[in-house]
Amino acid sequence: MNKARLGRTGSLAVLLLCEVAAMACWFASNASIAAIKAEQPLSPFFAALLTSSVQAGFVVGAFFSALLALPDRFDKRQMFRLSALIAAICTGAAGLLAPTSPFAPVLRFATGVSLAGVYPVGMAIAATWARRDLGLLIGLLVGALTLGSASPHLAAALGGLDWRAPILFASAGALLAAAFAGLIALGPNVARAPRFSWSNVLLGWRSAPLRLANFGYFGHMWELYAMWSWIGAFVAASFRARYGHAPPMPPALATFFIVASGAFGALLGGFFADRVGRTMVTSLAMAVSGLCSILIGFTFGGSASAVLAAGLVWGASIIADSAQFSASTVELCEPSLRGAMLTAQTCFGFLLTLLSIHLMPVAVDALGWRYAFATLSIGPFLGVWAMLTLRARPESAAMAGGRR
Repeated sequence: MNKARLGRTGSLAVLLLCEVAAMACWFASNASIAAIKAEQPLSPFFAALLTSSVQAGFVVGAFFSALLALPDRFDKRQMFRLSALIAAICTGAAGLLAPTSPFAPVLRFATGVSLAGVYPVGMAIAATWARRDLGLLIGLLVGALTLGSASPHLAAALGGLDWRAPILFASAGALLAAAFAGLIALGPNVARAPRFSWSNVLLGWRSAPLRLANFGYFGHMWELYAMWSWIGAFVAASFRARYGHAPPMPPALATFFIVASGAFGALLGGFFADRVGRTMVTSLAMAVSGLCSILIGFTFGGSASAVLAAGLVWGASIIADSAQFSASTVELCEPSLRGAMLTAQTCFGFLLTLLSIHLMPVAVDALGWRYAFATLSIGPFLGVWAMLTLRARPESAAMAGGRR
């Protein structure tokens, strides 16, 4: 198939499939932790490091990508393709090492660097096809990211598989993404990149509307990846407390459903944000997810259905707003700076996740599972304040066709 013949629908469909396949690399090691622990001791710090090293790599990759405006200066499709290929190689190599090898976090770090060329660049590609439906398009991308992030848990839920299975599964997915990304075409909304300027790098801070949108995103990110990183451990511990070693369903499968429910939340959030307004949708989603972070601990040791029900609500609401921060940034900045601004936003948002991911084991030790997740609620509640403040500013009329 000639990639030039792919239109809007075909290009977006291939982009979504590639996003799902490539983003499986993010939590590949995290999904294997329970199987690794069954074979050998694994400290909570090292378990967190297998995830946070990906976050750290993503931050470094996103920082330099934004600093040099790479998504705006080079072919976005080729950047996406090369990044997916590197992610596949690094993830596959991690599956060949001993799980406690000191080189494992190094490879996970390199995977994070490469994924900085997949997720934000994918959003920038989707934005080139926007037709008054930007929130929905980026919502679809975030839904694809969510499914990709959840997929290793599904692989881990298949009983009897080696701990390497989720990792090699993710590597194969990224390899397929690299193979098919060449079919993607760019839409008509492609702006020429400006000359490099330090003032452009700092625009996200100097501009009050962009600053508020970023603050909303930062509050969202404080909660999101800490929840995604530790919800599996919470579910496993809760099922053990209630059922011992004979739970009614594998904890990994319940974790997959909880994380994957975010795909529905992202799609729903994108649909309504284009019709109701971005600030209202993000504020509502963060209010619900913040309450869930406080309340889910009270299901610990309860029935599997209660844990799963609470987790599904949290999983859907915690990601329903994510795409709308990106859409807000796209609408509030100059078209030629969109790629750099999206990358800068995700860079600093993921930097925050390094702290919240590593604070969770401390919170569990100090407060127990009943109250540990409540420490994440400060993020979404501050995010609600930022987005409602943005709603009151006249510049917000540029968002969602005037629906703010």
